Amino acid sequence: MSLETMQPNPTWDAASYEEAVDTLAAHNDELVYKVWGGDWCKDCRKLLPNLGAALQAAGVPDERIEEIALDQDKQGPGVEEYDIEYIPTVVVETDDGEEIVRFVESEDLPPAVWLAEQLDDAL
Repeated sequence: MSLETMQPNPTWDAASYEEAVDTLAAHNDELVYKVWGGDWCKDCRKLLPNLGAALQAAGVPDERIEEIALDQDKQGPGVEEYDIEYIPTVVVETDDGEEIVRFVESEDLPPAVWLAEQLDDAL
């Protein structure tokens, strides 16, 4: 199931986030992005379209982005396994399932910027 909120924001400006896009692009074929959200969720509607645009600008292949739609009780695939409590949550993993970084809704930076900074530190 996909999330409408992951549709790239057409007004998002990749040039304004060049460092984040470059970092995401540097790893675009070696990481998997698992995104938990809900189209009904205001935080998801606010944050995920820009993340979708950043991943698109970085050339992250669609098969490396797993969108997981949760219901209004925040239930759905992988919730227990990944201990998902708040949405949006983005878990970035290696191909063998090792979690590298995790963005949770309350971070103080946009998801793409936060993830890129954490990936720079982790990799």
